Amino acid sequence: MMSLALLFPGQGSQHVGMGRELARELPEAARVFQEGDDVLGTSLSRLMWEGPDEELTLTRNAQPAILVHSVAVHTVLRERLGNAALAAGHSMGEFSAHVAAGTLSFRDTLVAVRLRGELMFEAGIKHPGTMAAVLGLSDSAMQKVCAGVTDGICVPANFNADGHVVISGDRAGVQAGIARAREAGARRVLELKVSGAFHSPLMKLAEERFGAHLRGIPFADPNFPVVSNVTAAPVRIGSQARELLVRQLTAPVLWSASVAAMVAAGTDRFLELGPGNVLFGLNKRNARGASCASVGSPADVAQLDRAAS
Repeated sequence: MMSLALLFPGQGSQHVGMGRELARELPEAARVFQEGDDVLGTSLSRLMWEGPDEELTLTRNAQPAILVHSVAVHTVLRERLGNAALAAGHSMGEFSAHVAAGTLSFRDTLVAVRLRGELMFEAGIKHPGTMAAVLGLSDSAMQKVCAGVTDGICVPANFNADGHVVISGDRAGVQAGIARAREAGARRVLELKVSGAFHSPLMKLAEERFGAHLRGIPFADPNFPVVSNVTAAPVRIGSQARELLVRQLTAPVLWSASVAAMVAAGTDRFLELGPGNVLFGLNKRNARGASCASVGSPADVAQLDRAAS
């Protein structure tokens, strides 16, 4: 029997129209979107389905939108799939993973993720920064690149796959990091359109305030382990999940190591639940030979059902 791991996307996977067909065709998904609107007291679903894109892309909207879409897909598939062996989510997606694992309620998580987006945006205003994706250099090479930056702050923020590392920091630091990466032989460097230096020390203010909020929310022990972005190790205790979700704001996302840990634990089948297929794409490098599919629409659900029959 194949060992299943669930993957949940993070910010950047949002797009106008996300989840619309899911809600239209599957009543259990429609209920999740409606609950999301009720909890937030605003029609997030309308923004997801109709845009405008500039508003959906705002951190305070993108993060809850992706959470709602991912939880809706998991709700549709929950009985079909049963408990997974493991789960993981990329940055904000780790919250979706904990909802799927029963660590957190959907309602508490949605409020927390909305706040997370607001705090990250505010931190970006008070301590402006940026991010850039660097392709073609190893993790160790990128650590050396960042360590060599003396003019400003530049740290690795996402270790997404071999040869795919995102750096984060203040503008001077990231520009210096870009220059050093090019000198070191980077194949391509792409500056990202973000509102702040996520997963860097510039998010410290957001981390402190977010930690205070999470301490007021109940965390259960997950029904199945969720691999942490911070440690790339499975989390089985609710209190540990809380601590790591706070630290995640300033710590790098160890994504490639997280997937490697799942493969080492025996995972040979991955499902990415939510909008887009970014994690599916990364798995071509992170989990070569393992089965992987992205599920975000009724057509994807139907295809999954056909494959299972």
